[in-house]
Amino acid sequence: MIRVLLAEDMHLVRGALVALLNLEPDIEVVAEVHTGDAVVPTAMAHRPDVAVIDVYLPVMDGLAAAAELHRLLPECRTLILTGLFRPGNLRRAVAAHTSGFMLKDAPPAQLAEAVRRVAAGDLVVDPELAMLALRKDDSPLTAREIDVLRLTAEGGDVAEIAARLFLSVGTVRNHLTTIVTKLNARSRVDAVRIAHDAGWL
Repeated sequence: MIRVLLAEDMHLVRGALVALLNLEPDIEVVAEVHTGDAVVPTAMAHRPDVAVIDVYLPVMDGLAAAAELHRLLPECRTLILTGLFRPGNLRRAVAAHTSGFMLKDAPPAQLAEAVRRVAAGDLVVDPELAMLALRKDDSPLTAREIDVLRLTAEGGDVAEIAARLFLSVGTVRNHLTTIVTKLNARSRVDAVRIAHDAGWL
């Protein structure tokens, strides 16, 4: 029997996925959570074989939870589900040592088969998603611009970023203006979102 932990914040979706997986003769959902920070403690308590995790969870996102789960309970494999594909999330999933990545709207039989394959040690990625990720352009930002944007994403103001990177305040402002222009963003916050979604941060 394959023991599964399911992490999904939408109650109706979670209930449907639990019901679908429990219909399979060789799969049992042993725990379900609706926030990312609950994934690791629940997995430590129930010791599932596979954690099926939604990419967007409150408190801690699914990919951060998957990375933490791999660090603390590496024998539990992870399958990431997403309703909206962003190439950067596939790259983050690989970096988090996940074993699978697929769309939520896949047929139920495909989800069950993915759980089986992940439990058996296979890597499972929707081929269409893999091709979309491969076709995604490389970052137009320089390494220094990435550094500036990453610190901006962490909440640093211009003066703090300048001090940490040993740059002048004016240079940091120039970098931020260039970043916003290169990414065709509306603001610095929008630039952070664009870069994050593309997997450049």
